[in-house]
Amino acid sequence: MLDYIRIACAVPAVRVGDVKKNTDDICRYLEKADEGQADIVLFPEMAMTGYTCQDLFFQDALFDAVADGLNRILACSKEHPAVTAVFGLPVRVGANMYNCAAVVSGGALRGLAAKTYIPNYHEFYEKRWFASGTELSDGTADLGGGLSGVPILRHPLFRLGDGTLVGIEICEDLWTPLPPSTLLALNGAQVLLNLSASNEAIGKRAYRRDLVRHQSAALNCIYAYCSAGWTESTQDLVFSGQSIIGENGTLLAETKEPMASDEMLIRDCDLGKVRADRRKNKSFSDAAGQFRIDGLQIVDAAPGHLRGDGSCYPLQKLPFVPAGKQDRLQRCMEIFRIQVTGLKQRLSVIGDAKAVIGISGGLDSTLALLVAVEAMRQMGRPVTDVHGITMPCFGTSDRTYRNAWELMKTLGVSRKEINIKEAVSLHFSDIGHDPAVRNGTYENAQARERTQILMDYAGMVGGIVVGTGDLSELALGWCTYNGDHMSMYGVNASIPKTLIRWMIQAISEMPGFSTSEAVLRDILDTPISPELLPPDAEGKIAQHTEDLVGPYALHDFFLYHVLRYGFSPRKIYTLACRAFAGDFSPEVIRKWIRVFYQRFFTQQFKRSCMPDGVKVGSVSFSPRGDWRMPSDASARIWLEELDRL
Repeated sequence: MLDYIRIACAVPAVRVGDVKKNTDDICRYLEKADEGQADIVLFPEMAMTGYTCQDLFFQDALFDAVADGLNRILACSKEHPAVTAVFGLPVRVGANMYNCAAVVSGGALRGLAAKTYIPNYHEFYEKRWFASGTELSDGTADLGGGLSGVPILRHPLFRLGDGTLVGIEICEDLWTPLPPSTLLALNGAQVLLNLSASNEAIGKRAYRRDLVRHQSAALNCIYAYCSAGWTESTQDLVFSGQSIIGENGTLLAETKEPMASDEMLIRDCDLGKVRADRRKNKSFSDAAGQFRIDGLQIVDAAPGHLRGDGSCYPLQKLPFVPAGKQDRLQRCMEIFRIQVTGLKQRLSVIGDAKAVIGISGGLDSTLALLVAVEAMRQMGRPVTDVHGITMPCFGTSDRTYRNAWELMKTLGVSRKEINIKEAVSLHFSDIGHDPAVRNGTYENAQARERTQILMDYAGMVGGIVVGTGDLSELALGWCTYNGDHMSMYGVNASIPKTLIRWMIQAISEMPGFSTSEAVLRDILDTPISPELLPPDAEGKIAQHTEDLVGPYALHDFFLYHVLRYGFSPRKIYTLACRAFAGDFSPEVIRKWIRVFYQRFFTQQFKRSCMPDGVKVGSVSFSPRGDWRMPSDASARIWLEELDRL
């Protein structure tokens, strides 16, 4: 089950007071939404009449036309039963009139939602016509035209066929200190819809966008907002037709035109993310317990299954890496500041401790070294308090050796070379290992010898070993237990491999690192390798990590969706096939996702005792923080699901 819902926001070219024309438009967009496989089509506030009718709302002719129009929409809906239409209209109940949203599906008017907060300030004077929904108790309304006994809800919650709950609020409701959507979400609504007629003013477009993004984040929900277009009356106001769809604090979609009308925005939204975040967010469930509404009426709105399949979802190939250059640069600099601050604090608490780092000429140790140098600078200490040690052995290539030494030299850190070939060979002799057998023992002995040197050297100079391992390596267990797996503080521990390249690129452009720009560029171009096997006949790197464990782009994609949302293997595989179409075949993706799950489960014991390391994003493996997993858990059900693909 992919758990998507497809939502359309339709902004017809409304003609104020012309209910027949507006009804035709609603039917036209309902048909169009069905063609687009939408589950819900949302219209603006008062879409049937126009929001700016003013005293025309007191005219019987207008309400007679609304009743006729509703019957026409119901007939259209009967021909498009898979779509739930939500549109605005005026409703009379007794002596009062209410600003309402109608929910229609399968040819039936399922219910009405009344606006709670009626604005009566500045350019708004709605209380002249409308009463607040707070004056209603859940009951029914008679709309004329044979439409009687229609549920009208104070707390409008509607259930779709798969059990998804949809809540509705109208325009001003979102602007209040306690929006109705907050209570609706705390009582189960996963999708919130807002029918609006918000006039345009300087800065208001960005403000609305921030409101929607914030509300979707605070409520761990999908929030769709649809506002009246520019064909509304311009007697005193202009309307922009801004439509926005937010999900868990992320802006999924927004109308591109600054002044829109007669257009439709359509987007898949991921209910799986909403459900996953609510399960994890115990503060959400605590609040839900405090604000539970007794006797809440939920109306069944659509009996069918949801049609959203994720094909209209903004899927990121590299979920840890922002797509835009400016956003990416900002993200990298923010992470760098977090890393530097964490290391500064750790060094200062210890008391002027030195930073000792093993430098290989690869990406991870390069980033850790840059962090250590910046930390010393900000502490007002000499960069020579950073001790870089390169430890060449059997697999070290000329290129990485030169880059390691050049990087330390251009940064001005204390640098030292300790060749470990003899020590490792002696160790092989001690344990009786044949060096011609290039297995795990051959490789791990080198990693552990390097760690031993770093630890002892740190003790000698009064420092700590700064770890270089990254999030992706921890996910796969691509590190030697008690070798490069261990340090006193891991500055890269929650940074994925796909982001580290961009981090180094961004840092290389900082004025303080200009002297190292050339060597940093070459490091960025060097293949990823642990260099534990001898180079090839031409002296080039023979051991490429991604040939052994798979592409880090794929593994980081798997990692993000496993840790962040707990998605099933089937869903992750499906998303990966879409994201990497043209890059990897489904067979290749299936091969590497299986490797991911196998290694992810079997290597938990390394994560269970990983050293301290600063968290920088939404995903971390710290056993003291984000991730707790038994080291002897079985991957069987995950692998069996992959076998059924």
